Amino acid sequence: MLSEIFESLMLVCFGCAWPFAIAKSLRTKCADGKSVAFLVVLICGYMAGALSHLFGQMTPVVLLYYLNAAMVTTELILVFKYRRRQNANGHVSI
Repeated sequence: MLSEIFESLMLVCFGCAWPFAIAKSLRTKCADGKSVAFLVVLICGYMAGALSHLFGQMTPVVLLYYLNAAMVTTELILVFKYRRRQNANGHVSI
């Protein structure tokens, strides 16, 4: 039970950053400095955590994994969208 509380706390702490990152991407409409590989690794990690609960003991913590994965996926979609727009305008993405 205590490990589940700490796992939930970790996921909540990590998850608190994503709404700010998404809001900044929406506000600036810029993808500079965002790493697609990093975002994909995060999504894979969250999905692995969720699968560990699906194949093990199913707990409500799995919802936090899905929520975090959804927020990172949203950020990834914004990165692709804004990079495509920047490339169309002749801007080189880093």
